[in-house]
Amino acid sequence: MATPFREVLEFFGDIGLYDVVLPFLLVFSIVFAILEKTKVFGVEEIEHHKYTRKNLNAVVAFVIAFLTVASSKLVGIITDISSNVVVLLLLIVLFLLLVGAFHEEKDKSFFLTGGWKDMFMVITFIGIAVIFLHSVGFLDDAFNFFQGGSGSNEIVGSVILLVVIVIFIGWVVKSPGKSGGGSHSSSGGSGSH
Repeated sequence: MATPFREVLEFFGDIGLYDVVLPFLLVFSIVFAILEKTKVFGVEEIEHHKYTRKNLNAVVAFVIAFLTVASSKLVGIITDISSNVVVLLLLIVLFLLLVGAFHEEKDKSFFLTGGWKDMFMVITFIGIAVIFLHSVGFLDDAFNFFQGGSGSNEIVGSVILLVVIVIFIGWVVKSPGKSGGGSHSSSGGSGSH
C-alpha cells in the first residue's frame, strides 16, 4: 500500500528533484566553496577590506553545475558516489559509537589520536577511493580482467610476477634503519685516532 510520504517522494522523483535539482545544488555548493576558499579569481578591496569575487565564483560554479547536470552519466556517478559515501559515513559513526561504548567516561572529550587516527583516515580514504572507482566502472573492468574475461592468464601472471619482483628489489635495496651496526663501527674506528 502506498503511503502519502512515499507518493511525495515518487512525485519528487517524477519532477526531477533527484536527477536535476539535488545534483545541481551539490555541485554548485562544492565548486562555489572551493572557489571561495582558494580565491582563484582574486579578491577585490572595498573600504579597506578584501572580499572574494563572489559574482565570478557564483557564475563559474553555476556553469559547472549546469554542465554537470546536462550529462546523465555524470549525474549517475554523483548519485552513486554520494549514496555510497553516506553509507560509509554511517558505518564510521556506528564504529565510533561502538568505540565510545567501551571508552571510560571522563570530563574531557574522546578523540582518536596517534596511530588510531591515522589508520582511521587511511581506511576512510581507501573506502572513498574504492567507492569512486566502483562508480566510474573501473573496478568491474579490473575484476573482469583478473578473472580472465578480457585478458589472458599469461598477462595476469606477468603482471603479478613483475609486482613481486619490484617488491623484492625494493626490499633488498632499502637502506638499513638506525639500528644498523655498520655505520657505528666505522665511525668508532676513525674516532679513536
